[in-house]
Amino acid sequence: MTRFADAAEVLKAYESASARPTYDEMVVGGRVRPNYAAVAGAYIEMGPDELRTRGDALASSYLDQGVTFGVAGEERPFPLDIVPRLIDSTTWSRVDLGVQQRVHALERFLDDVYGAGEVFDEGVVPRSVVMTSPHLHRVVAGITSPNGVRIHVAGIDLIRDADGAFRVLEDNVRVPSGVSYVMTNRRAMSAVLPELFADHRIRPVSMYSGKLLAALRASAPAGVADPTVVVLTPGVFNSAYFEHALLARTMGIELVEGRDLVCRGGRVMMRTTAGLEPVHVIYRRLDDEFLDPVQFRSDSVLGVPGLINAARAGNVTIANAVGNGVADDKLLYTYVPDLIRFYLREEPILDNVDTWRLGDADAREEVLDRLDELVVKPVDGSGGKGIVIGPSASRAELDELRTKVLADPRAWIAQPVVSLSTVPTLVESGLAPRHVDLRPFAVNSGDEVWVLPGGLTRVALPEGELIVNSSRGGGSKDTWVVADAGDESEDSGLAPTYADPDGAPRDSGPAMGDGSAQEQQQQQQQEQ
Repeated sequence: MTRFADAAEVLKAYESASARPTYDEMVVGGRVRPNYAAVAGAYIEMGPDELRTRGDALASSYLDQGVTFGVAGEERPFPLDIVPRLIDSTTWSRVDLGVQQRVHALERFLDDVYGAGEVFDEGVVPRSVVMTSPHLHRVVAGITSPNGVRIHVAGIDLIRDADGAFRVLEDNVRVPSGVSYVMTNRRAMSAVLPELFADHRIRPVSMYSGKLLAALRASAPAGVADPTVVVLTPGVFNSAYFEHALLARTMGIELVEGRDLVCRGGRVMMRTTAGLEPVHVIYRRLDDEFLDPVQFRSDSVLGVPGLINAARAGNVTIANAVGNGVADDKLLYTYVPDLIRFYLREEPILDNVDTWRLGDADAREEVLDRLDELVVKPVDGSGGKGIVIGPSASRAELDELRTKVLADPRAWIAQPVVSLSTVPTLVESGLAPRHVDLRPFAVNSGDEVWVLPGGLTRVALPEGELIVNSSRGGGSKDTWVVADAGDESEDSGLAPTYADPDGAPRDSGPAMGDGSAQEQQQQQQQEQ
């Protein structure tokens, strides 16, 4: 890497490393795109030594703060790249509206599935698609929060195709994770690169916790003027425990485990040093199957016996709602554009990635003939698990995949190999293009669906890698939505608003059990 005077050479070397037809978000035709001009100039001017020094400082700050994720029971620092990802205001506006539209349609679908079932009667979605989903829980049919919200938090995964258009890769409306990294990324980057924040009008992310708490309170049982809200975690062995603790602290509410709660008389109570206190809203961060041993897994010690009955009685709201998994099954994903047209009478703002349903005989025959060209995914997979990328798979892997598809076609979908867009990333050799996706987070209060500006950008750090999940060696980037000059009330959002003035954790509250380490690891929060 050289100084700014040799910027043309730096950019030429960078662009030559970007594989085509990949869409690179910084450089096109030897020129820097306008929204990246100031950032590119600053980084080239900074020089390799200074850039590396600041990158090391960024990594050290994350390690010192304990910003981690879990892989196979091991806690690891979460890699944060020093180069931000920039999205201009016009592009973001379309993403924002598209995510809102998607959440509205999925809300209507879930209400319909657990209610009248018009979507089946009208032939929009075959009944078998939902009835064969492992996430359909008939026990919660008819249970709704007072404001009708089932998807309190959504994470909609997006990619940019070869033309630069954002497309939806999958929907996450069960227990989407990762927003804590959006918040901590912004704080860490502002400390290491304050001059860049001074030169850009970056839309803030600091209001997320306040928006989430307001949405959770809005879903409280009728007649409760001052609801008690808690975050329910599987415990410290969970891969997303850092996030659970951060969200509880920034919302100023208690972080509890299942053993801290008890159901009495159809109500949920929290054990405290002052005795039992009522709980009205539970932001749960564990999967359906572990929530209530009376209704689901009888061997679970992570949940609360009687919780579903308390929800049915209208005395507690579970967020996100139990049974939401039927809406983010990857097979159902293929029908979401039709759901938007059916429920909202609108055309989709964000397109899906082209997808084959392998339960269809004709599609299955075509895919089996082209296994070495396509990406095949399990419909219930997460964290990149089970995905087979045909062009890089061995003959033995493809033969094994063929056997699995023929044994259970409904469990698989196929997609073309989509070359995810690339963004500049600091690697050993300097700045180089690496593939990314984007997970915007939406919060639904019932009155509005609010989308956090930017969301979580995950980056595949190995060269040429297309799977960005942290469990596969990926990292993250601070995602900047750069406001236009005319936008009002925009600031850099350098830090989240904490419940306590100094940002310190509140009192620990109820006595926290350590649970079963083995069971907590079984319930590792899926990196959806």
